[in-house]
Amino acid sequence: MKYPLIFKDHPHIMHGGDYNPDQWRDTKDIWLEDMRLAKLAGINTLSVGIFSWVSLEPEEGRFDFSWLDEILDLMAGNGIAAVLATPSGARPAWMSQKYPEVLRVGADRRRNLHGGRHNHCFTSPVYRAKVKQINTLLAERYKGHPALAIWHLSNEYGGECHCELCQEAFREWLKARYAYSLDRLNHAWWTAFWSHTYTDWSQLESPSPIGERSVHALILDWKRFVTEQTIDFMKAEMAPLRRITPDVPCTTNMMGFYDGLNYFRLSEEIDIASWDNYPTWRADAGGAGDAGHAARIALTHDLNRGLKDGRPFMLMESSPSATNWQPVGKLKRPGVQTLESLQAVAHGSDTVQYFQFRKSRGSFEKFHGAVVDHEGTENTRVFGEVARTGAALAKLDAVAGTAKPSDVALVYDVENRWAIDTFTGFTRDKKYVETLTEHYKPFWKAGVSVDIIDSTKDLDKYKLVIAPMLYMLRPGMAEKIERFVGGGGTLVTTYMTGYVDEHDLCFLGGFPGPLKGVLGVWCEEIDGLYEGEERKIRWGGKEYAARELCEIVHIAADSGAIAAGEYLDDFYAGSPAVTVNRYGEGEAYFIAARMDECFNADFFGALVKKLGIRNATGGNLPEGCTAQTRTDGERNYVFLMNFTSESKTIDVGSGDGNAAGRASAGNDDAASVASTSGAATSLLTGNAIKKTVELPPWGAEIYVEDRN
Repeated sequence: MKYPLIFKDHPHIMHGGDYNPDQWRDTKDIWLEDMRLAKLAGINTLSVGIFSWVSLEPEEGRFDFSWLDEILDLMAGNGIAAVLATPSGARPAWMSQKYPEVLRVGADRRRNLHGGRHNHCFTSPVYRAKVKQINTLLAERYKGHPALAIWHLSNEYGGECHCELCQEAFREWLKARYAYSLDRLNHAWWTAFWSHTYTDWSQLESPSPIGERSVHALILDWKRFVTEQTIDFMKAEMAPLRRITPDVPCTTNMMGFYDGLNYFRLSEEIDIASWDNYPTWRADAGGAGDAGHAARIALTHDLNRGLKDGRPFMLMESSPSATNWQPVGKLKRPGVQTLESLQAVAHGSDTVQYFQFRKSRGSFEKFHGAVVDHEGTENTRVFGEVARTGAALAKLDAVAGTAKPSDVALVYDVENRWAIDTFTGFTRDKKYVETLTEHYKPFWKAGVSVDIIDSTKDLDKYKLVIAPMLYMLRPGMAEKIERFVGGGGTLVTTYMTGYVDEHDLCFLGGFPGPLKGVLGVWCEEIDGLYEGEERKIRWGGKEYAARELCEIVHIAADSGAIAAGEYLDDFYAGSPAVTVNRYGEGEAYFIAARMDECFNADFFGALVKKLGIRNATGGNLPEGCTAQTRTDGERNYVFLMNFTSESKTIDVGSGDGNAAGRASAGNDDAASVASTSGAATSLLTGNAIKKTVELPPWGAEIYVEDRN
């Protein structure tokens, strides 16, 4: 299938970056040079106005849009689409000086000084009014402008404010959540502990290092409130844009696995998901590559695709070279920038954009990577790399809007992460996101597509759902799992599952709480292991190492579950380490310990084979390589990628019968992707693809083949 294009008048994979022409208003000849350089680099979109408030409103009530008029006209004249930003990410100094209430108050109850970015209160009526005013003026001025393609809301929403305005808003939010009943709140928060019972709404405050930090449900509700208050601000910011330019979509750039906001919830309110990708590649010219890190980045791309239920997303920012704020400003080796960009497209992005187009001359970002360096011409290595990326992307028009179907889903629940990171016990660093990555890697290495979903998403379209460390069961999730497995699906979950409800209250009657029936086990204790400790388990006739966490479980007396693997040492030797339960038409697996990479590869490899889940090429992939497929329903677009410093040969099996079933999916619309056959053609070179493809170090190939 195909989705509507992100840039509706531009049927391309868009290529561009953040552009700050207001930093160069005194040397406007640079603007004209930038248009020339953009064309040379294959740039067809630029994000403008992101931090431009003081340039648009240099003093209260006096506006100057003349420079932005010139820039948008230049862009339109050069065929460059505008991702036009609202400027709320950094307000002018005059506003902070005149209206100090717009400045945030920290958790320590101290008000910030003017400076930095995002140092503003989302609750402040003054700030909301000022944002509404300038956004209205932007929308009215540029509605119908030929360059305007997308609205870019603020920049990387995040952070929290603890001022009195926010405290009162928090209290009102809690009143609504608990039906104006302090008794309900006290029960949900279990405040009888340590005599923390609240007797008046005015006593409620946000968590603070100088106040309350021990009531876990308070911390969870505060995080939920911060998400909802940010969304409320964002919706207010969008309101004039929606009203005046209803046909122009809105997005905001997110930050991968940033846990300050629930991105699944925030994404319900925007049209397109977008994110900022800054990998920390470490391989050098003599190394073996950084495939493990590539898998983590792939996971994050898949997360952003999942935020809008599979719709293509935007790669809003990436660095063409070194990133100045990382601990080490590592240069990207030749080919890595193009490979990194194509990786985003392979996982569902319809854009490749950079921070930044032209380097800032001064201040914090003057040494951050850019398409155009301080040297100022096209005669740099990085510019050449970007131009080569642009040339490759220009050949992928047919990929824009295509889907990326998956048989497999991995559950990443942000509220579950908050709860895991809040409670004390078992081990200090519970490594939730790292564990997700470990469960994702076997599929990435095998070229099997994975959707990243949370507890609000549907499960029934998948063959296999993996839900590691599902400590918190949000309302409806247990019933959803029962329905999925009972209807024929396969579930895999792990230790630390089914412990608490949405208020972080432990389920009585034993863990995994409401999932005891579908899993067929009950969990008694968790053994936290010291660094370097291991316990052996046996599964499938082989021995593997367990580390960090080992849960002691029992087969439930009234279930049909069986122990498929067992612990081999310590006092729990002989007890189940891996179980499987037949439930209805499906199966539920429980892995009781944090296992090593070999186990994950063997276990999930066996499941993929058992369930008939095929990969993008129909064959095995060399170490450090992956393959991903996008489809329009008639053609498959297969991306082969090599994340190592060595040449690799990939067997794609074109014409030998192995092509069939390369990228099957668990729903009717996508399942027919499996029926591929016939000749395949490289989109990058136009050459026919034979049975094998040779990829150079950090190289990629993309080919298309028809479906029958």
